[in-house]
Amino acid sequence: MTETAFDTAERQAWAGQAAAYAASFAKLCAYPVPALLRAAGVGEGVRLLDVGTGTGTVAVAAGARGAKVTAVDAEPGMVARAAREAPRADVRCAALPHLPFADGEFDAVVGNFVLNHVGRPRAALAELARVTRPGGRVAVTVWAAPAAPGQALLGRAVQAAGVTRPAHLPPLAAEDDFPRTEQGLAALLERAGLRDGDCETLRWDHRTTPEEWWSGPAAGVATIGQVVTGQTPAVIARIKEHFVTLAAEFAGDDGTLVLPHAALLAHGRAAS
Repeated sequence: MTETAFDTAERQAWAGQAAAYAASFAKLCAYPVPALLRAAGVGEGVRLLDVGTGTGTVAVAAGARGAKVTAVDAEPGMVARAAREAPRADVRCAALPHLPFADGEFDAVVGNFVLNHVGRPRAALAELARVTRPGGRVAVTVWAAPAAPGQALLGRAVQAAGVTRPAHLPPLAAEDDFPRTEQGLAALLERAGLRDGDCETLRWDHRTTPEEWWSGPAAGVATIGQVVTGQTPAVIARIKEHFVTLAAEFAGDDGTLVLPHAALLAHGRAAS
C-alpha cells in the first residue's frame, strides 16, 4: 500500500520536532495514557506494542506497570528521545500501515492519537489488529470532533487572521475519513476486524500558559504549526495577536490558561 499525500505531509510536518513537541503539546497528549493502558489491559508481563510513541510517554507508563514494552514511531528524533525516556523499552523507527512484526506478536497494542496522523486509519487499525494475538486488546485515542473549546483556540486565531490551510497540507481523503464521534470510531474498529469494541469520551481541562501554548505552533509543531510558520512574519504576528486576545477567554486569575479538551478512547479485541 503506497503512502498517501496526507502521510507525506505528516512526515514532513513532524521532522525534527521532538524537542518542540515535548515543550508544548506532549503534556496535553499525556492525559489519556492511564485510561488507554487500562483499556488495553496492560499489566505485569504483558507484551505491549506502543505505536506512535512520540517522546515515549506511553512506553514509560507501561513499563512502570511491569509490561514488556516495544515502541515505534515514524520520526527518528522521537525514537531517539523515547529511547532515552524509556531505556527498558525496545524502541524502533517504523510507520503505519506496515509494522515490522509477526502476526500475533503482542498481547496488547496501543496508539495514543496515532490515528490522527495516518492517511488510511482503517488500514492502520487493521495492522494493529494483525500484530495482536487472538483475543488480545487494541486501544486507541483520537481527538473528538467538533473540537472542544480549548482545542479550538489556535484554529480560531488562525481563522480570525484570515489564514486558510495551505495547499501543501492536504486533508485526509474523504474516502479514508470517519466521524470523530464515539459511534464513528467504534464503527471504524469494527470495519478493521476488531471485536467487542467500545468507545468513550474523555474530557479534561489542560492547564498551561499562553507562552507554552503558543510555542508549539510558533515552532511548526503539528498541522497547526505548519499553517502558522508557512505565513509571512507580518501574518504570523497577526495570528499571535488574535491568539492573545482569544486566550483571555480561558485565563485564570493567575494568568494560567484552562483549556477544555475532549478525546475519544476506543478498544476492541483481535479476532480469534
